[in-house]
Amino acid sequence: MSPLLQRHTRARAAGAALAATAALLVAGLSGSASAGPAAAAPPSAPSAAETLRTDAAPSALLKAMERDLGLDRGQAERRLANEAEAGATAGRLRAALGGDFAGAWVRGAESGTLTVATTDAGDVPAIEARGAEAAVVSHSLAALDAAKARLDRAADRADTSDAPVWYVDVRSNTVVVEAVRPAAARSLLKAAGVDGGLARVERSAERPRALYDLRGGDAYYMGGGGRCSVGFPVTKGTQQGFATAGHCGRTGTGTSGYNQVAQGTFQGSTFPGRDMAWVATNSNWTATPYVKGAGGQNVRVTGSTQAPVGSSVCRSGSTTGWHCGTVQQLNTSVTYPEGTISGVTRTSVCAEPGDSGGAYISGSQAQGVTSGGSGNCSTGGTTYFQPINPLLQSYGLTLKTNGDGEEPPGEEPGGTWAAGTVYQPGDTVTYGGATYRCLQGHQAQAGWEPPNVPALWQRV
Repeated sequence: MSPLLQRHTRARAAGAALAATAALLVAGLSGSASAGPAAAAPPSAPSAAETLRTDAAPSALLKAMERDLGLDRGQAERRLANEAEAGATAGRLRAALGGDFAGAWVRGAESGTLTVATTDAGDVPAIEARGAEAAVVSHSLAALDAAKARLDRAADRADTSDAPVWYVDVRSNTVVVEAVRPAAARSLLKAAGVDGGLARVERSAERPRALYDLRGGDAYYMGGGGRCSVGFPVTKGTQQGFATAGHCGRTGTGTSGYNQVAQGTFQGSTFPGRDMAWVATNSNWTATPYVKGAGGQNVRVTGSTQAPVGSSVCRSGSTTGWHCGTVQQLNTSVTYPEGTISGVTRTSVCAEPGDSGGAYISGSQAQGVTSGGSGNCSTGGTTYFQPINPLLQSYGLTLKTNGDGEEPPGEEPGGTWAAGTVYQPGDTVTYGGATYRCLQGHQAQAGWEPPNVPALWQRV
């Protein structure tokens, strides 16, 4: 993370940058075709790439994507723009398909192909009308999520150390259990009552662990020893602080900064079960809308819209710095020696001890804080992050974003939309006398009122 002692001047987005970003969009993912009258965006509405500020991606992030994903600069820029458009298109189709929806993912070097899965072949024309590929599958996303929830409950009563990872894999339309011993996975499935047609077992040598250590280094230090990485700067009313991993410290644990200056105290911490925490800092530290990129450059944070499966994602940590990869699965459960955590996101980004708590970001959109994983940044590995939006919601925090400068408005008069609220896909609000449905999970902020951001809200 960028040192919180330093104040930074907010960078301005040039109009030319927005125009350049819009020119990068792949027409197939523009979402201009309509699945219904309510889904159509006004002609003057900003594109998803403009809303999510893909133009705000700094050189350090783009260079890391080039290195870790094998891209050139133009491909990296187009990938971020395409992923923003894909997320918005998938959100609209999720709303249109209802219970038939079975997940969505992007693929290709530039994330130029969006696939949306459905359980009803009759939905194919609506999917293709939006420029996406259609996949007709057996199980809805709701059915897969329900099966995984049964596994989560069964894991509370079982030893899952030999079957430490399970997740919803929308690309294969199954719930996958990864196991060192396949018999352990089969026992878990049986205990959960999950049908074999919904799940599959994969043999894996992976034994994930939380990524903290007891060695010196940068970032922040816990009072009892150990080092972790700052996640995203946040506020709670007038109190400033940062989000991080729960396994880094318990409520009441004191922290000092990268420079060993007294910093703050853990105000809330959950681990295992989840891996989330936040630290309230003293007056010496100021929350900024940045994370630390390669060479110490600032990477701007402009929001917290969740990236779809297959999207690029980059991580900042105090041990290994900047590394990038892709989102492999959402809604993953993983067993560490300390216990099982659920609801994390699985990625191909590498990490090492001391990186825990650090920021995952896709373009300029905050994704989550580093939890744990396996492997390292020499040979490669798999990591998991605690999504940022549930963390913000749990502790009533507001993400510090670029452009903050005024107190965000509260609830809109006569309506229910409110800045600072975390919204999930399918949530409905009223604003200006109209009703809107949330398309993509995010924390609301000033400027993202429903009529202004059709990538996030659909009028119904």
